[in-house]
Amino acid sequence: MAKSRNVCQFFQNLDELVYAADIETHELVYLNQKALDAFGLKSLDEIKGKNCYEVLQNSAIPCGVCNNDRLCVGQFEEWRYYNPVIEKYFILKDTLIEDSETKRKYRIEIAVDITKERVQDQVIQLYRDIEALANEGLKKAIAAESPDESINIILEHLGKALSGERTYIFEKNENGGDDNTYEWCAPGIHPEKDNLQNLPPDVCANWYSNFEDGKAIMIPDLEETKETDPLQYENLKRQGIHSTVIVPLYDKGKVIGFCGVDNPPPKFLEYSHDMLQIAAAFLLSCLKRRKLLNKLLELSYKDALTKLGNRFALTDFVNQLDPTQSVAVVYCDVTGLKQMNDTQGHEAGDALILDACECLKQVFDSSCLFRIGGDELLAVCPNVTQADTDALAAQLREVTRKHSVNLAIGSVRMETLGDDLFRAVTEAEQLMYADKAEYYKKSGIDRRRR
Repeated sequence: MAKSRNVCQFFQNLDELVYAADIETHELVYLNQKALDAFGLKSLDEIKGKNCYEVLQNSAIPCGVCNNDRLCVGQFEEWRYYNPVIEKYFILKDTLIEDSETKRKYRIEIAVDITKERVQDQVIQLYRDIEALANEGLKKAIAAESPDESINIILEHLGKALSGERTYIFEKNENGGDDNTYEWCAPGIHPEKDNLQNLPPDVCANWYSNFEDGKAIMIPDLEETKETDPLQYENLKRQGIHSTVIVPLYDKGKVIGFCGVDNPPPKFLEYSHDMLQIAAAFLLSCLKRRKLLNKLLELSYKDALTKLGNRFALTDFVNQLDPTQSVAVVYCDVTGLKQMNDTQGHEAGDALILDACECLKQVFDSSCLFRIGGDELLAVCPNVTQADTDALAAQLREVTRKHSVNLAIGSVRMETLGDDLFRAVTEAEQLMYADKAEYYKKSGIDRRRR
């Protein structure tokens, strides 16, 4: 504790506000005299057992802009922030110290008050109005039914609050490129999302280099980047962007994308950065919730082995079809699966099922294929003729023959879907069993001794 006491003694009489908090628990352990006075506190006894965000931000949860995960011993991170609790604008300098005896780490923040120099009373009021609009958006976003809806609400309120032309999210894709996944546009601004899919990694390479160092991107004048970042310059120039603010999105310390606002007024550039930093934590939470819901949806509607739709997916697929159009059902059974499982093991059986699925995918679109039983596969083809149905069944037989996969097949076409597709499924199943019996008869295999 000796080192911590010496540090606190050094800060005690500084003219800047200083506080220290436990990096792990957020417990507030120190405020210098200037900070105590600013927050209307008489002594350190009043902060015992309280967390930094409770005292400094009047919040019940950790700050969305907390940068604890980026702090290092011996290095300072500088940023700007308007504190609504004491209504002052600060330059903040943050670092990390470690107690040599207890090995506990503490966040140290030095706040330089620049309210008089940088912010006039009317600007403070403007920021309050912006925060009120953003908070209104946050409340609506929390109440939204889906992560996508929450994200769109936040982007809209941010865009309006910051007087920007576009707000958006980009996410890193599996190919290493970047996809514009969400976008809000002000009235009269042309949407760009469709044109910004799978951007080559080189386009945003300089930005990601900054993100890895914990830095955001602030471009007050695009022309200043023409020589230093020509690829990104051309990308932004084409969109009519002359200024932008970009904030990275981190998940477990890894950059997964970024959010931004285009063409905010010059006076809002720095404040746009602060607001985006706050919004980034909530947006990331929405993205993670979306990922979880998608995973749960996949588990609910997809067969674990084949990744084809299951019975739930089949019902959902049928409910979305036009009941007045024709539909064909092709019912398939993987012949010999039980014998494969009994003689060579279930791994060999699973491989046989996957081979059968690959045959089906060569003939039918994956979206209309379903696994409805252990060895039973189904294709539902809307808006096809009887000739089409016969041709598809014949093509499937030819594909399975080439791949040495035995499928018993039954196909039925209905002139209109109506309300009874499952009658067609039953008829196709019966035809499949007849086809299966014929196979065993021709092959001479005794089904009772399989």
